[in-house]
Amino acid sequence: MKAIVYTRYGPPEVLQLQEVAKPVPTDNQVLVKVQAASVNALDFRRFERQSSFGRFMDGVVLKTINKVLGADIAGQVEAVGSNVKDFQPGDAVFGVSAGSVGGFAEYACAAENQLALKPANLSFEAAAAVPVAGLTALQGLRDKGQIQPGQKVLINGASGGVGTFAVQLAKSFGAEVTAVCSTRSLNTVRSIGADHVIDYTKEDFTKSGQRYDLIVAVNGYHPLLDYRRALCPGGIYVMVGGSMAQIFQGMLAGPFVSKIGNKKMGFMGIAKPNQKDLVFMGELLEAGKVVPVVDRYYPLGEAAEAVRYLVEEHARGKVVITVERGEARPGTPGRLS
Repeated sequence: MKAIVYTRYGPPEVLQLQEVAKPVPTDNQVLVKVQAASVNALDFRRFERQSSFGRFMDGVVLKTINKVLGADIAGQVEAVGSNVKDFQPGDAVFGVSAGSVGGFAEYACAAENQLALKPANLSFEAAAAVPVAGLTALQGLRDKGQIQPGQKVLINGASGGVGTFAVQLAKSFGAEVTAVCSTRSLNTVRSIGADHVIDYTKEDFTKSGQRYDLIVAVNGYHPLLDYRRALCPGGIYVMVGGSMAQIFQGMLAGPFVSKIGNKKMGFMGIAKPNQKDLVFMGELLEAGKVVPVVDRYYPLGEAAEAVRYLVEEHARGKVVITVERGEARPGTPGRLS
């Protein structure tokens, strides 16, 4: 089968379309014929390695050189392992790939508990945009942020993959949502339900005097104490993205700062894919309460350009890779789908 592989570190151009062995599912895995995948920042971290964060992720966490890239998948079940009970061949599914063969491929395996049935009203391309970004937003808001109806919630970095899900999920939980983004993304975040929008190129929300019950920072470019100042008494700050320095600040300094007063400063690592949360997301998607925002589509052979666009152009929403030939031209503009 064809798949996107990286054999060395460097810019997105190191990604290559190669013939590799078709994966075989273990007893608890499902083999999926991939129809679409999507790009996450974590994918770039696997092979770029120039930054300290990239070196940390590869040297300590991932160690995946010479392997197929990609996590998010949507497609049809081709075969199931002997212990799999929830799926059968022909089922349309979405979730997270497992093992050394990632989602940027014609076939991928996934653990049974990291898949869910695809909502009937969603295309494979839209479904592929959901797993990592959607679960990161969900777990950041619900588990780390302990979101409650009626709260004032601010999403910093609201126009990216995680941010667009976070805005919609916060609204579905009954919160009053303020979205922070750049000028070019104001209409995007308004269209997905943000109650208030702040253009960070013109206003610093940490200095406005407004206070929030929950702040989720998808881009953590403000100092930790600035976020703390913008919280209400008893408020919670959750960092889910940023530079390596900011991440370590959240991990190491966050617990210490949380002991001063009654404001909690926390960090959320990589989302934990699980079937229960995927099913929950699927119900929201099917009800139309959450709609994946897709910026652009690329065919599998243009995966390097898809990654480059995500990283360098700061995509609004998700960048999706279509695996079936002829489904999309390179750089096809996206839509709310």
